Amino acid sequence: MSSSPAVLMRLVASSFTIAEKAATIVRNVMSGGDLGIVEKSGVDDLQTKADRLAQQSICASLSRKFPKVTVIGEEELPSENVSEELIESGQNEEILKYPCPSQYDCIKEEELVVWVDPLDGTKEYTEGLLDHVTVLIGIAYEGKAIAGVINQPYYNYEYSKYSKAGKGAVLGRTIWGVLGIGAFGFQLKELPAEKHIVTTTRSHGNKLVNDCVTAMNPHSVIRVGGAGNKIIQLIEGKASAYVFASPGCKKWDTCAPEAILHAVGGKLTDMNGNAYQYHKDVKYMNSAGVLAALRNFDYYASHVPESVKQALK
Repeated sequence: MSSSPAVLMRLVASSFTIAEKAATIVRNVMSGGDLGIVEKSGVDDLQTKADRLAQQSICASLSRKFPKVTVIGEEELPSENVSEELIESGQNEEILKYPCPSQYDCIKEEELVVWVDPLDGTKEYTEGLLDHVTVLIGIAYEGKAIAGVINQPYYNYEYSKYSKAGKGAVLGRTIWGVLGIGAFGFQLKELPAEKHIVTTTRSHGNKLVNDCVTAMNPHSVIRVGGAGNKIIQLIEGKASAYVFASPGCKKWDTCAPEAILHAVGGKLTDMNGNAYQYHKDVKYMNSAGVLAALRNFDYYASHVPESVKQALK
């Protein structure tokens, strides 16, 4: 009789279906028309009914199935009983067919921390830029991002909406990855090494951010919302570096994307080249910015101005 799958693989398999449930919630709130928008710290820091319901669904579903795992969500929500209709108990059986990497085989539930962004790109969601939106579930062990799930609720949205050929296109997709296994659910593509396309913030720009982007000598700059969205641009060959020389991103923004990027050989650090830590007691803010690339990370790290490094120490 074969042994049951390792807790890490069960957690990833469950996170996959839980993220799909959250994506359905996100789409249903949008189609319902009442987004229930509230400002948190300002007009660029919003929360919607979709954020609230998706987080309740993700956190409650994970906690019910893995009660000893620490689950940290972006939204500060009152403790209350979550409706059963928000609970997802399924798991992706295909993921369970992959053997757990040996270094993670004996991890215990209580050693894992899950970082949840129920709706990454909320501002863009409220503005109808739906292809920017992702659901992020990142898994950390000993402070390191080791696995992640990114769901794009509106993947194929423009294609299915405007193209006759796309009318039958499936709306949404889920990407997952584990260090030591790889990442799946997309087609990995690299830009040529000499092609420097930078993706950066759409709504949180300032002089420091712009100066750092310029210092990369980019051929072009893409300004979009969502950390998950930007990392997908890297792994699908639409951009070569993600440059954000400012505080703003938080651990739930980067844990899942970092794990998936690292699983395919990429790298994500702060602007000084330091790895972020994802322990349960760590401060939430990524105060030293974000620098990420699928390949040629050293090129971009070497072009970060000293003034930026000093400002973000």
